[in-house]
Amino acid sequence: MNHAEQLQLDHDVLGWLQVERNFILAHVATGVDVQTKKHPHDFVTDVDRQVEQHLVKQIRQRMPSAKIMSEEGGGDHVTDMQGDVWFLDPIDGTMNFVVQKADYAIMLALYHDGEPVLGWIMDVTANRVLHGGPSLGVYDRTEQLKQVADIALKDGLIVVSGGRLLAGDFNLPQVVQHALGYRVYGSAGIAYLHVLTGQAVAYLSRMQPWDYAAGIVLAKSLGLVFGSVDHDPLNMLSSRSVLVATPRAFAQIMAFEAAF
Repeated sequence: MNHAEQLQLDHDVLGWLQVERNFILAHVATGVDVQTKKHPHDFVTDVDRQVEQHLVKQIRQRMPSAKIMSEEGGGDHVTDMQGDVWFLDPIDGTMNFVVQKADYAIMLALYHDGEPVLGWIMDVTANRVLHGGPSLGVYDRTEQLKQVADIALKDGLIVVSGGRLLAGDFNLPQVVQHALGYRVYGSAGIAYLHVLTGQAVAYLSRMQPWDYAAGIVLAKSLGLVFGSVDHDPLNMLSSRSVLVATPRAFAQIMAFEAAF
């Protein structure tokens, strides 16, 4: 995909996202049907599934041969990263969506032969979208973002999973004590927005591919470092504990994790 084709696709996906935002907000006003998946706190709604269906349809019309890995099962059974592979999270932070009506995101990412091409993260309630990729650069709507400053852990906030912190995974209690402070948002997309814009120096959580694919595309484009902390290489098709951080914070956090 050349530069002009990427620009056109980026423009088109921004249009898709705006349509889905309007759809979501209309349903917030009228009420949503909430169900559970793996456990009582693992929510899914009719809106999650419908947004996924809408976006899968758009992708298939635009790129019929592409594979789609999507949270609610509306995509494909993806077994390799050959060719074009899309990652889709229709509503990231469904509990926030259901309970708070805020702090949830739509995330999309496109990879080609395993390499990141484009990513999109929309904060739905704020109507804010970070989008772009290694070729285009990263934009906050129309404003191009600069490379994120390489700030040390002690001088910045770290965003973590509340459950992982309470469990003491990855030496997180020590890590957060060495940071300026920590935050828990309950949405990977919202967490990524803070790191990508320099409001936090790191984000660490265990996630599914649709949770971290878009964040990695955009992080790589802004000079951030990412990797797995599971002692295995990052595999884009499986759940991993993923760290995205400034280079200095990444090295410091991985040192704490190695001592765990």
